[in-house]
Amino acid sequence: MTSIQELKKTGKLKDGTITVLRPMDKTDRRLVGDFFGRLSPAVLQYVRNDVTDPQVLDKWFAQLDYSKVFPLLALIDNKVVANASIHRVAYGWRKHLATIRIVVEPEFHEKGLGTLMINELVDLAHEFGLEKLMVEFPLKAHSALVMFKKAGFSPRAVIEGLMKNRHGEDMDVVIMVMDVAAYAGRI
Repeated sequence: MTSIQELKKTGKLKDGTITVLRPMDKTDRRLVGDFFGRLSPAVLQYVRNDVTDPQVLDKWFAQLDYSKVFPLLALIDNKVVANASIHRVAYGWRKHLATIRIVVEPEFHEKGLGTLMINELVDLAHEFGLEKLMVEFPLKAHSALVMFKKAGFSPRAVIEGLMKNRHGEDMDVVIMVMDVAAYAGRI
């Protein structure tokens, strides 16, 4: 496997902006805190942890373990503009499967950053020996649905009313899955 230091890459967004993709490390605490601090409550409602609580971020950094959660950052001008991660288990009936999560600063929506990050996560999943990737998000997030479909994910389930938005209203959730081995065969 490639070493963590070798995973740093650059990518180009649709508007020509150059971004650096690299694994999050323990020195990124302030940068990641600044990133989440810039996000609106409307965006933060979909993040699984209260990233506005400094103790939550402190715990993330104290427990950084790439074999369980592999966090990937996108930086522009040394500022985090997206955070994505692969979450896996080392044993059991889900060891072949990982879930992914991604948060992109709204200023960079529709510029190809999400797609760039997803493609990198898929490449990493293949390198890690994972067979399938799964993602879940609100069904009404149509741009995310399109982005994940383009990346090779397919919808496998819609669960009605599973989540609630910040106003307490029910939301339908879509679960999408990608066969990493089939993707690798296309490379």
